Amino acid sequence: MDGTTEVRKIWDGRANLAQFNADGPAGKLELLSLRTYNPTTHQWSLAFATPNVGMLGVRSVGQFKNGRGDFYDQEPINGRSVLVRFSIWGITANTAQSEQAFSDDGGETWEVNWINRYTRDQH
Repeated sequence: MDGTTEVRKIWDGRANLAQFNADGPAGKLELLSLRTYNPTTHQWSLAFATPNVGMLGVRSVGQFKNGRGDFYDQEPINGRSVLVRFSIWGITANTAQSEQAFSDDGGETWEVNWINRYTRDQH
């Protein structure tokens, strides 16, 4: 699916709000992500929402090291508690890549289920 993400800086860059819109074979997808930075722990918190639910979901927490950001949370999925990882890397002025993965064995193995490739719109 192809879509756009618009990111708005908040609090002089210590937070941002990202709005994702895409169309694909399954229909329209809209996501909102609130990302906040904790200067004491040097970690970011990410929380997502959809218009169907109308509230922020489970918050994932992590940080950037060596050009890669990894953020983790624990979520109930299909009646099971699953470890969720959101990672972003390859960050340049105009590109980046991210993915989401699930682990039901405490992080020993991961199932990648969402891959994103970002390219800055030059308009």
